Amino acid sequence: MRRLKVALLPILFLSTGLTAVQAREATPPPGQWLEDVRSIADAGDNAQRRAAIGARLKALGLEAQAVPFEARQREGENLIAEVAGPSSAPLLLIGAHSDRVEAGDGATDNASGSATVLALAERFRAKPLKHHRVAVAFWDLEEAGLLGSKAYVDGGSTRPALYVNFDVFGWGDTLWMMAPANQQAALVETSRAATKAQRIGFSPGEHYPPTDHLPFVRAGWPAVSYSLVDAEEVAKVLGAYAGKSSPTPAKVMQVIHSENDTIDQIDAKAVARGVDAVEQALRLWDAQAVTTTPTTTSGSGE
Repeated sequence: MRRLKVALLPILFLSTGLTAVQAREATPPPGQWLEDVRSIADAGDNAQRRAAIGARLKALGLEAQAVPFEARQREGENLIAEVAGPSSAPLLLIGAHSDRVEAGDGATDNASGSATVLALAERFRAKPLKHHRVAVAFWDLEEAGLLGSKAYVDGGSTRPALYVNFDVFGWGDTLWMMAPANQQAALVETSRAATKAQRIGFSPGEHYPPTDHLPFVRAGWPAVSYSLVDAEEVAKVLGAYAGKSSPTPAKVMQVIHSENDTIDQIDAKAVARGVDAVEQALRLWDAQAVTTTPTTTSGSGE
């Protein structure tokens, strides 16, 4: 997640809709998810973090394709892996940035998001979606200006039916969702139903910190982002990105890009419900989908 100042605008909440799926008891803490966070956070530099992700993908039976790129006189490398589904089906692309800043271990920002993508890859490989093929992406150089995701959009890649981004997914009682105004209403409502079933909060809106959904949105490609935070953090985070100080800053603003960004901040039990909610939301969304033919086109990012 990038520390940029953006204009603070009102959070736009969408009305409730779908009947909630039947509530379930809390899922046990996701041991493998926590191990994935640990292995990425402990790996070292960005290349080593990608290697840890690649090793985990291989263990899942997935082949990671390394896609090098150059941007702003820097060299980076994205990882892309096909998960499940026929090549003719519309693409659901799920991603997170794998790089970190020098301070801290990058456990929250963004080993937590990368581990969540790995967890979803494992689940959708075991039980594929009915109407979409799934691929996962791990972006490099997000912290340098969203360069990896922008390279994908600008590079003649397949335009997804939807891109779903994860950035900061390490604790909290609320699923925070970026959904552009008047778009992705179906996924907003299935997310609302799924979070109700998991007994966690839900905060959808179009205003959100800058992260890898932005190159997709700016190119006119459908995209959303998810974070898991405490409910009180949402307004505080938006305020911080607007340059407003607070006597009690949001936890996330005290953790990311600092020496505090270690695995000690992670709450795996909370994440278990968050991952379950997102998986259920995407399955409900997929079940409602009308299939379309995916296209390969070059976008226009930032």
